[in-house]
Amino acid sequence: MTVELILKIKGSDVVTVGPEDSIEATASLLSARKIGAVVVKDREGGVIGVLSERDVVRGIAQAGAAALTKPVKELMTGKVVSCRLQDSVTEVMGRMTDRRIRHLPVIEDGKLVGMISIGDVVKQRIDEALLEADELKRYIATG
Repeated sequence: MTVELILKIKGSDVVTVGPEDSIEATASLLSARKIGAVVVKDREGGVIGVLSERDVVRGIAQAGAAALTKPVKELMTGKVVSCRLQDSVTEVMGRMTDRRIRHLPVIEDGKLVGMISIGDVVKQRIDEALLEADELKRYIATG
């Protein structure tokens, strides 16, 4: 199973913001869309960062309410860890676990083509395990 399959199931829409957008507006967007992270793109459309709920909480812990007036570029994670369409679910799960991140932009040929979360990956892995168990039961039952 690959990242491409996850995106075929969940869709490839990605919520993006600009580096100058405010943390307050972006936090409202996260809440309204019921998502945990957004991709930060520059004017040319290049991925330059990810801003997660965790980044917002850290900013508020450090600067208090003033963090909400800061631009996204000040709190975003600038070193973007990403994946590709052909990456396996197991590989991506390991990358997310090792790096302690919950969201990965999917970048193919330098272009943003989707976003996956740890929830998407875990759901896919559970679906795989259930399918394998059903196939094994059928195999045993038919001898």
